[in-house]
Parts: sequence; C-alpha cells; structure tokens
Amino acid sequence: MRLNPFSRVYLTDPAGVWRRILDDPGGAHYAEDLDLWLISRHAHVRRALADAATFANALTLVPVYEVCPAALSVIMQIDAPPTTAAADPPTHPRTRRALRATFANTAERVEAEYGAIVRRRVEQLVSRLAARQGEQVDLVPDFATELPLLVVLDILGVPDADIGRIRSWADGQIALIWGQPDPAEQVRLAQGLLEFWHYCEELVRRRVDSGQQGDDFISRALTYRDDDDSVLTVPEVASLAFNLLVAGHETTAGLLAHALDQALSDPRRWSAIAADPGLVPAFVAETLRFAPAIDGWLRVTTRDVTVGAVTIPAGARCLLLIGAANRDPAAFQDPDRFDPHRPDVGNHLSFGHGPHFCIGAGLARLEAGIAISRLAQTIPGLRLSPEQHRSYKPNVAFRAHRRLLATIDIPASSDEPVARGGATAEVRAG
Repeated sequence: MRLNPFSRVYLTDPAGVWRRILDDPGGAHYAEDLDLWLISRHAHVRRALADAATFANALTLVPVYEVCPAALSVIMQIDAPPTTAAADPPTHPRTRRALRATFANTAERVEAEYGAIVRRRVEQLVSRLAARQGEQVDLVPDFATELPLLVVLDILGVPDADIGRIRSWADGQIALIWGQPDPAEQVRLAQGLLEFWHYCEELVRRRVDSGQQGDDFISRALTYRDDDDSVLTVPEVASLAFNLLVAGHETTAGLLAHALDQALSDPRRWSAIAADPGLVPAFVAETLRFAPAIDGWLRVTTRDVTVGAVTIPAGARCLLLIGAANRDPAAFQDPDRFDPHRPDVGNHLSFGHGPHFCIGAGLARLEAGIAISRLAQTIPGLRLSPEQHRSYKPNVAFRAHRRLLATIDIPASSDEPVARGGATAEVRAG
C-alpha cells in the first residue's frame, strides 16, 4: 500500500484516504513510499498508544526521511535529553511526574491557574480583530496561531518580544521532522532548531543564575527539582520548556483553526454559537474527533507484534493514523458526519491515550472554548471569504491549515440575528 501525505489529494481531503485504508482488510499495512507501517483502526491505534513497552517512543522525533549529511551534522549538536514525546521508561514516568506537579493538567487546575491568562489574551486578540471591521483577515496567523503561543509564553515566563522567532523555530521543527524539505531547507531548519535549543538552555540558565523564585513554569520546575538531579536535571528542565514551546501552541493552534473552519463553513453553525455559547464545548469535542490537529503519530516496535491479521517486525517504524481511527465505523456511528452531540464523541484519540496522554489537553479545551465563544459573541457576522479554499501544509503528523480567510462583519446593534432558533437546532443535529 502507498500513502503519500504530501499529495494534493491528501492535503485537501485526507478523510477520503483514511476511508480507503480503513476499508482494506488486514488491520495494518506497510507503506512502501514512507517505509512506515500504517495502523488505522481505532482499537489498534488505542492499543499501540497504551502499550509503550511494545510501541516505543525513541524514534518519535526522528525525521521520516533520510536526512542529508549537512543537516544531520547540525541535528547531532542538539543534546536535548528526551523528556516527553520521545521519552520511554524509566525516564518518562519521572519527567511525567514533574510535569504533573508543575503544569496544570486538570480542568479545575487549568481554570484556576491559567484562566485569567487565557481570557486576557483572548480579549486582546478579539479586540484587535473587531477593530478591522469590513476587512479580510487570515484567522490562522491573526488568531488561531497567535493565541496559544501568547498563552504558553505567559505560562513559561517568556517575553512577548520573542514570539516571532519562537513561532518560526516551532514551525521549523515540525517541517523538519514530519515534512518533506529539500537538502538546503533541511540545513536551514536544523540550524534554526539548534538555535531554539540554545535559546531554551539560556532561559533556564538565567533562572538558575538569578536564583529568583517566580510563578512561571520554568521557575516551578527548578523549585520542584530542588537541586536534585535524580528528580530532574537542569538540561531536562530546558528540554521540558523546549517541548512545551512547540506542543503547547502548535496543537491548540490546529484545534482552533479546525473549529473555526467547521463553524464558519456553515453560517448557521456560527450564528448558533453566537446565540448560545453553551454549544461550544460539544462543538470543540466533535472538532477534535472529526479534524484532529495531529492526525498521525510515530512509534517504533520493540518486538514482533501482531496487529489484526498482520505481524509487524521488531524495529519497524509505525504511523498511528489518529485521524483514521477517529473515523472508524467500528467505534463511531456515521463517522464521516460532523455531529457535535454524538454520544460517542468521547472515544476520540486526538489527545492520545495511555502514559503519553496529552498533558495540555485541559488547557487546549479551555483556550478553544473561551476563544470561540468570545469571538462569536463579538463578531457574530464573521464569515469565510469567497477566496477561502481548504488546504493543509504538507506534513505526516500535523494537520495545519495554510490559511483561513474571513471577513470581519459586526452587525449594528439594531440588527437582529438571522434564524437563531433554526441555527441552534442545526448545530444540535449536526
């Protein structure tokens, strides 16, 4: 079987490709063009995510193609220790404990510790968009990407002035690992990633040297480690910051863009959300299932393992097709229909499963809920521009919109919302 994630078809309608893979018997398939085993069914992906002893994480952040020698020599200088996505036992349980202690990860803690930050940043960006009445905007850079990046900078105690280069470095890491850059671009992206790592090292070094005990994540992590390398090393603190600066905003940016795309693609949905913010949590949950920000994730087998009717050999890299698993008819009724009130929505795997379940899931849900509710209330006439056509950046793992062109339209206060009751009913029915 072949899977070309960089083809025009996959970059416009990945669900059609997922359906073909799900319909093919066997349960797992070897993709010759990628040299990856594809695991697509919900039960199999869930099992692989849960079984870190068999499906290890050591190669998760290794590029999916053969890196050119010049770029490889730069990558080899990045000595960031594995702490999150690429970590396995015994390291991962220890660093995961550190994250749970220092990064809010339950709905209650997230609201208490980060709610004010999120609302302040949402108000800042929504007000900026509202001031552009009548203009066309690109909601990807102007809202979906910027909001979670500003929030994670606040949480880590990083100055706003660094937002531009952090965004560039984070985008570069995703393109370098899961994209298809040519050799010259590989070198440029690798050099950017090395600069990014040095930047994170310096952030932590300054905190250590100053001895200041702040309330930002880096300060909390240093306090938690309490000068004990068996708890957490200083390079591991830098590595946690390194990972959070990417994972803490790229995935939420994708969620926001996908949710806005789904809401604005049918104006009745946006009108319903503007009229009833209580619809937003279910809408976000269905967006996570229907259009995950990460629709594929990498693992490597530590032993021969049977998936369905197929045996995958030890040492094989596997691509867990989360997007396909979320459309598996064995797990979801009418899976290709967007239905915010489906009873099985909670079965989605968009935040992973098992020991590597996304530590930032609570924060992502809070950001998306507040952002969409406030944007709909402030700009109920927001609509996609005629020039908008859905397409995604070429990537094996991250499903990111190239753009989301929309027109800012704030009705006069005397205007009556159109068909609110019918719109609300449409959203409830999906």
